Parts: sequence; C-alpha cells; structure tokens
Amino acid sequence: MKQRIKMSVPLVEMDGDEMTRVLWGWIKDILITPYVELKTEYYDLGLQKRDETNDQITVDAAKATQKYGVAVKCATITPNAQRVDEYKLKHMWKSPNGTIRAILDGTVFRAPITVSSIQPFVRTWKKPITIARHAYGDIYKNVEHIVDMPGKAELLFTDELGRESRQTIHDFDGPGILMGMHNTDRSIRSFAKACFEYALDVKEDLWFATKDTISKQYDHTFKDIFQEIFDEHYQKRFQNAGIEYFYTLIDDAVARVMRSEGGMIWALKNYDGDVMSDMIATAFGSLAMMTSVLVSPDGIYEYEAAHGTVTRHYYRYLEGEDTSTNPMATIFAWSGALRKRGELDDHPELMDFADRLEKASLATLEEGFMTKDLAVLSKSPTITILNSKEFLEEIAKRIS
Repeated sequence: MKQRIKMSVPLVEMDGDEMTRVLWGWIKDILITPYVELKTEYYDLGLQKRDETNDQITVDAAKATQKYGVAVKCATITPNAQRVDEYKLKHMWKSPNGTIRAILDGTVFRAPITVSSIQPFVRTWKKPITIARHAYGDIYKNVEHIVDMPGKAELLFTDELGRESRQTIHDFDGPGILMGMHNTDRSIRSFAKACFEYALDVKEDLWFATKDTISKQYDHTFKDIFQEIFDEHYQKRFQNAGIEYFYTLIDDAVARVMRSEGGMIWALKNYDGDVMSDMIATAFGSLAMMTSVLVSPDGIYEYEAAHGTVTRHYYRYLEGEDTSTNPMATIFAWSGALRKRGELDDHPELMDFADRLEKASLATLEEGFMTKDLAVLSKSPTITILNSKEFLEEIAKRIS
C-alpha cells in the first residue's frame, strides 16, 4: 500500500447528528484515513454536546475556522419543541449553520453533483448550476405582528441623533398581518465580494437577480452595491478570467436559467436563494446530491452537505436494520475541504487525492452501484442497490 499523504496544517472538523454522524465515521474510516494522515481540529457539534456547552462549542468551531481557513461540517439538528423533549435540552438552541454563517459573514454556494446516468428534469441543462445565497437578514430576521382591529401601521426609524422619520405602511380597516425586515450595506457588500471571489475561483459566469422594479429601495440597494463593487474591483479581473457578471430581474433570470445549459453561478437574496437551491437540487435529481460551501469575503471556506441528518434512517439503524442512505454530499464535503486545504498549503498530493475520491465516487454511480434513493432516478442499464456501508466500500475499490 502506498504511503499515506501527510497534512501540514489541520482543517476544522465539525461532527454532527443522527445518520449523517454514522456516515461521517464510515467515510473517514473507509475512504479517507487509509490514504491520508488526517490532521483535524475536532469539534463535536452533536446536539447533546451543544446543549452541554450552552452552544459555546459552535462558536469555538467557527472561530477555529477563522484561524485555519478551511472546515468540513457534518449535518446537524436545529431543535424544535419536539427535539427539546426528545433530547431533554436546556434550551431550543439556534441553527449551528446560522451561528457559523454570522461569525464568518459567509455566503452559501450550493451546486448539484451530476452523473450522466441521472438526467436533469430540465432537458436543456448540461452543466451544474450553482446557487449563491445571501445568508443574512430579510425574512429570516423579520419582525411580525398580527393586526386584530382597524388601525394605522407605520414604519418608524429613529436615528442616533433622535430624529424620527415615519412612513405609512397601511391603513387597516380590519384584521391583517404585518412584517418588518432589514438588511445592512455591510452584509450586502460581503455577499457581493464573496460572489465575485468565488466566481473567479471556479471561473464561471456570475448572474445576480432581484426585483428592483418593485422594490425600488430595498432590492435596488442590492443591485447598486453589486454594480459598484464590480466596477471598482472586479471588472478587469473578470475580463482577464474570461467570465462575465451581469444583473437582471429575477423574472428574466428564471426564464434564462430554464433555457440555459447551466454552468453559471446564480446569486440571490436570502429567501430566493433558499427556495431556488431546493428547486435546482430537485430538478437535477436529489438534495442528497447537492454540495454546499460557506465562503467568507476574506476567503474562508466551510464545506458541508446540503441535506439534513436523515432521522428516519437513523431510527432504523438503531434498530439494527440496514439503511441505504446516500453519502455523496458528505463525501464531496470532505473532498472539497481537502482540496481547498491542499490549494492553500501548496500540497498537490492532497488536491490529487480529493480529485481521485470524487472520480471514484462518480464512477461507482456510473457503473450502476448506488443507494436506493438514486436507483429510482438512474438510467443505468444495470443497477445494484447497496446499503450505505457497501456503497462506500465500492467507492474504495475504485480509488486509484
């Protein structure tokens, strides 16, 4: 057996919950540690450990990511009331992803993992489409109010000098609802810079879309900030890289995307990016075949799977049953993190291993060996359905 690849700088490893936590250990044991002397700074972001540390471990993991520049994260539970009872938690802790995004000031980039035997539902799509989602503000930090009688709703802003400005939102003549939301120029600038840097990193065109014809101040601010930053800092770099940036209305962008061959980055505000990333993943085949990377404006990368913790399979696993859980997105989180670590450390062997791991994973699917969820989508002439561990072992056979 070849000597294992040594790592000079650790990457941050964030373990998670339920079935994805089980897959996490298997992926390391079967696909990574036989080939790489894995060097990580480990953080257990499992729900019980987050509860035990009052979620300080999530903050510590994010700060370690700032220190080392690259992280890989397992899927984690964001608890609801039922989970609080199930795990006997002290508190309904926030989403770890949200906490990490806020600390890193990051933008989420999601792209499908494609194989020729699983065709997109949109027949024109030939290349992956990456969604860049602004992961701050808008309805995710909104304030809501139920109106139960007639009255006047106003938007009031008091500046630091005590001056007030008021605008009427609506004169209610009966019951209704209100919502207030915000964003900041600083966050939008970070979003724009991360999008431009990522486009240059992967050498793909960048599209940005909002509804500025209707939202003439809120959405228009996004448009203006993107254009200002592009004109001042990125126009020549994009030209030299042979890629393009352009803005269009979201209505037009949807039509263009549906008629396109793919192969671009589509930048969207928070809610739009949330919805469209699920649409893109489903249209390409499966959310379990979706990569996700959080990128900060200063070039920090955190890789993870786009899906959840696969609770249903976990309960079956605890009963001793076989599960055919798709590990592809988690494998690609590891390969992405190892490749980026190799790029930053000028370590071609590590980058080459990441490439070989992805190539072996895709070859396994192309040859008809797959988990149950993909068998219903695949056009492969011969299909062998495997449980999770068997699938990982098939991949290992193909790592050259």
